[in-house]
Amino acid sequence: MNASTLVLNRNFTAVQVASWEKIMCLLFQGHAQALDDNYQAFDFADWAELSKLMADNPNGFVHSPSMRIAIPSMIRLTKYDRLPQRTVRFTRKNIFEHYDYRCAYCGKKFKSKELNFDHVVPRSHGGKTGWDNIVASCYKCNTAKADRTPREAGMKMHYLPSKPKWHGNGIVIGATLPIKVRESWQKVLDVAYWHTELEQD
Repeated sequence: MNASTLVLNRNFTAVQVASWEKIMCLLFQGHAQALDDNYQAFDFADWAELSKLMADNPNGFVHSPSMRIAIPSMIRLTKYDRLPQRTVRFTRKNIFEHYDYRCAYCGKKFKSKELNFDHVVPRSHGGKTGWDNIVASCYKCNTAKADRTPREAGMKMHYLPSKPKWHGNGIVIGATLPIKVRESWQKVLDVAYWHTELEQD
């Protein structure tokens, strides 16, 4: 089952997308309320009763010998009121978007599959993996620069490494596959980051 549910905190701010197993546990234990498309909240018992009236549910149903309960597309945590971390996640997608899919060395724009990320100061020179030392580069320039600094390689830079500013809700995604943003989620989502975060030094 590929059902996924948007998790909101107590203040209706998106904090993550989670699997149906986790969602149903939170709902059953009373740690969350199911939300319909109008953001009306239901506890487990009320949601189970409402599920009996549903002919269909986009997220599917969980079946047991005694009941059939709909997997909600959104839940609201009853106690958690913190906000998601307000920082841009360090992912390949975000690196490329930050630099507008342009190579730092030739300045040309490329498709994502034609780009790599480059350590401005190579790791062999003590360079770290993080926003302050990573830029987008095309494969040709990356190969030409090799394991050298731009100065050593005689290459000018069109921009210097920098950390992008945070915009919107940097929600954490608990699934490994791309998830379609549902129409019912749009009111609470500004920006969603779907890719695995890269490890920084």
